[in-house]
Amino acid sequence: MARQLFGTDGIRGEANVWPMTPDMAMRLGRALALLVKTGQLGRGPQADGPTGTSTLLPALLGARHRGRVVIGKDTRVSGYMIEQAICAGITSLGVDVMLTGPLPTPGVAFLTASMRADAGIVVSASHNPYQDNGIKVFGHDGFKLPDAVEEELERLILEPALVDKHASTGADIGKASRIDDAKGRCIVHLKATFPQALTLEGLRIVVDCAHGAAYAVAPPVFRELGATVLELGCEPDGTNINDGCGSLHPQTLSKAVLAHGAHLGVALDGDADRVIILDERGRVVDGDAVMAICARERKKQGLLRGDAVVATVMSNVGLERCLKDIGVAVERVGVGDRYVVERMRERGLNLGGEQSGHIVFLDHATTGDGIVAALAVLAAMLREGKALSQLASVFQPSPQHLLNVKVARKVPLEDLPAVLAVIADVEAALGSGGRVLVRYSGTEMKARVMVEGDDDATLRRHAQAIADALVAALA
Repeated sequence: MARQLFGTDGIRGEANVWPMTPDMAMRLGRALALLVKTGQLGRGPQADGPTGTSTLLPALLGARHRGRVVIGKDTRVSGYMIEQAICAGITSLGVDVMLTGPLPTPGVAFLTASMRADAGIVVSASHNPYQDNGIKVFGHDGFKLPDAVEEELERLILEPALVDKHASTGADIGKASRIDDAKGRCIVHLKATFPQALTLEGLRIVVDCAHGAAYAVAPPVFRELGATVLELGCEPDGTNINDGCGSLHPQTLSKAVLAHGAHLGVALDGDADRVIILDERGRVVDGDAVMAICARERKKQGLLRGDAVVATVMSNVGLERCLKDIGVAVERVGVGDRYVVERMRERGLNLGGEQSGHIVFLDHATTGDGIVAALAVLAAMLREGKALSQLASVFQPSPQHLLNVKVARKVPLEDLPAVLAVIADVEAALGSGGRVLVRYSGTEMKARVMVEGDDDATLRRHAQAIADALVAALA
């Protein structure tokens, strides 16, 4: 069926406006709990196969298995409202809840698997402004749900009568508890991803947590590994998440890196599943460059499985050129780190990501993890004995221009002939040396326009022409 709620990264929208309302959140909690209770998700009595457990466990669990779901969130003021609504929905069907409080998205995924929960939920709109919120759902293994499971959740949310008859009463109602040491568990896990033989002693690092979920996790990780850490964006008040800071706004971080003579700047987004890294000169090292650096380092260490990395259609062609000379291939998928992870698991690969900074190290995390990515870059710097600017110089991107166009509606591009005509004209002008990609955002009311070629000024003109056509067609 056509999706009404789930986008490329869960459900997202303005808080307290449909679909991001307490009512929908409670329905989602109830729907998820039903899938857990009926063995369609998690470790329940009937679960089996790739999204379940072994055939022995159901017999051992029997009717005693109540089910457990981990719920974490970022620092948005609306997170309290959404979190409690989901919690109420889950417990109303007899499944227990474990609350982590503010915690990075990859941290919730880690705890879900670590604590043998049936599912995990993150209440976060990632890089969006504080007025928005979102819900991301993970399976018991810490991986984002496949499309088929999301579609079933959506069906149950939109038809609540299918769920209501399964409500629990009396002693069968679920319980909610808090994981008091959730942050500490994540800090220990993150530090374990950094090579034991290395230390950050002597390095100065500026960490910008975007007043988001990582504010109490990221600084201690780098500090406990030996670095001198300057903190930015670590004073959340519920409304300042991503506000002029973090991975979307690295300008402040750049100034701090230069002012303090730092070796590295780390800019996370609101839920810390992506990162933009700055070198010692205050210059941005984006996700493509991070993948190039880490792929080359892991190839040298014999740690890059399959001699390939997974990127999306948005990644710069320079990534392929950079890795081709060392025998590493680049496989492209659609936009969204969930699709990157799916291809990585299909092919048995362990490195992939997006230009925007979602970098996945499948040996350590089940989703994009900005802190893990920053630690991997630091490990490469230490092993090579080079500054980040030197390491990043191996990646030479082709000129690429990106535009975000606000839209009031998302009409399929094939139904916009005037826009298709402009795109065709641009492609003809660029020839075989260029690329055009136009798509709608899966999380915001925006269209993304990407044009790649040889001359930046020409690319800007072409991208603006397509943007203007979109605005005219969707007015």
